[in-house]
Amino acid sequence: MTDSPRKFDRVVEILEINRRDPARLIPILQQVQDFYRYLPEEVLTFIATSLALPPSHVYGVATFYAHFTLVPKGKHMCKLCDGTACHVRGSMPILEALHKELKLSETKDTTDDMLFTVETVSCLGACGLAPVLVIDDKVYGNVSPEESVKLIRDIKTSAEET
Repeated sequence: MTDSPRKFDRVVEILEINRRDPARLIPILQQVQDFYRYLPEEVLTFIATSLALPPSHVYGVATFYAHFTLVPKGKHMCKLCDGTACHVRGSMPILEALHKELKLSETKDTTDDMLFTVETVSCLGACGLAPVLVIDDKVYGNVSPEESVKLIRDIKTSAEET
């Protein structure tokens, strides 16, 4: 984030849309995270102050729900299912292929250019399509390691063209 005086403009808009209602904290956090792709600490403090809530309460909500993250994520979210059906049908070789292609590891899930984040999830509810990879809310079923790398390369190519 920049240190300009306008850095909270979008947060103020989100607060206004939600009528600065503390009861709407979760939707506010969701909208802020959609904008920043994570919840920056200084924004959480700003939200708390704006809603007259203790910062510990806002932070507690942000850290309680798995949907929220305090760590920056890439522009393209890749979620690989590692539930039982997907695991048995080969999700780990897909993860290894994605890690190799994007130079990621078990401890590093976002590319240096902030273009991709790769995460495993417990279940995506699409067991009949196992193994399943979701990229930016688009579901890819019966995906192979080679197909997953092709999907990433296609996105990279599109990003370079724009």
